Amino acid sequence: MVEQMVSFFVSGFVYPGLSGAKILVGVGLGVAFGAIWLAGYRPPLRSRPWLWAVLAISAFLAWTAVAFIQIPLQFWAGQALGHFWSQEVLMSRLLLFGIPQILLSGLVQEGAKLVPIVLYWRREGKSLDPKLGLVIGAVAGAGLGIFEAVWVHNRVFLSGWTWAAVSTQGLVALIPFGERFFVVAAHTAFSALAGYGLAKGKGWQFYLIASGLHALINYSAVLLRAGVLSVIQVEIYAAIVALSVTAWALWLRWRKPVVSTASEV
Repeated sequence: MVEQMVSFFVSGFVYPGLSGAKILVGVGLGVAFGAIWLAGYRPPLRSRPWLWAVLAISAFLAWTAVAFIQIPLQFWAGQALGHFWSQEVLMSRLLLFGIPQILLSGLVQEGAKLVPIVLYWRREGKSLDPKLGLVIGAVAGAGLGIFEAVWVHNRVFLSGWTWAAVSTQGLVALIPFGERFFVVAAHTAFSALAGYGLAKGKGWQFYLIASGLHALINYSAVLLRAGVLSVIQVEIYAAIVALSVTAWALWLRWRKPVVSTASEV
């Protein structure tokens, strides 16, 4: 177990056998995806340069949490289920028994991404403008989204993928990259909602909402394994979830404040 956790953690930083050019492509794509989605939130990166630290710290903490908290928790959850039901029963009811491990992924990752936001919130005396909280959350979410995208892209290249695959397989060959494009959007939006909720005094409620939405998009892996959705349908499913949550977060970011009047109750 420990070896598996350490190996996973290291895999995010070391890509043996992969050329520098391909690593740069993987990094470039990840950064580009993050920049595209963050642009909609317009984070004040120049006037608040510490947001860059939020992006980096969130990515590192979340990746560490996946390696050393999520992986063992999911393993133990699987062991617990296997203690009460046979493997045949678990597989026959995968749509149900896959839920606990999927929920854990949302709870762990959204909790880790929320750490730098909570630290800043506490530093400000637990008083934070909701839109600033949302923007900080978006930056934190983009941090993990970008890091994870780079990891996935480089793993795709390590598997032997080349650009020639596009000419032989068509757009299907670009599915791994398209998936990451929308997952980066989802990571950004989930944490934006969590940051907004924290600033509004509803931290745990929005944390659970963000975790639940995170689990919802991850549940596509269960649907794929159970044969409910095809690979293409899973990508559409993930894109719909990501775009829907992004629309909600951007609406909160740019809606005009409600001006109360004397006649209002």
